[in-house]
Amino acid sequence: MNDNLPELRDIHFPQDTISIWPLAYGWWLILSVILFMAAGIYLFRLYRTKSKKLYAIKLLDSLSNETSSAIKMSEILRRICIYKYPEASTLLSKEWINFLNSHSKSPIKDGAANLLVNAPYINPTSVAYSKQDIKDLHNFCRSWIGENL
Repeated sequence: MNDNLPELRDIHFPQDTISIWPLAYGWWLILSVILFMAAGIYLFRLYRTKSKKLYAIKLLDSLSNETSSAIKMSEILRRICIYKYPEASTLLSKEWINFLNSHSKSPIKDGAANLLVNAPYINPTSVAYSKQDIKDLHNFCRSWIGENL
């Protein structure tokens, strides 16, 4: 038998530590999957918040310029309050107007505020409020939705 022991050499460790850079392809794949998932979650949340706003504005724009549409505008605002400000969904008359003004950059005009408060009690054929009040209420609702959703 041949003796191979004299040909064996000692184990030599590397002088420097081994760096983790550059990363292997598997680590780059894991990092890219994590980044894509984070971006997807961010975009999904952005879409959900934008879609609520777009839906509310689409409902608002579908209303006609009649006194009865003020009731629908109030309903849209209250639906938003049920979602975002649940404590304010039960407010009535001046408290409701004060709440809307406190959460808006520009306050609602007096004629539009009176229309918003009194619209459920007005006869649909009545001309108690002008078209300008309805238009002001529509503009206020649109800006309020844009600021609060």
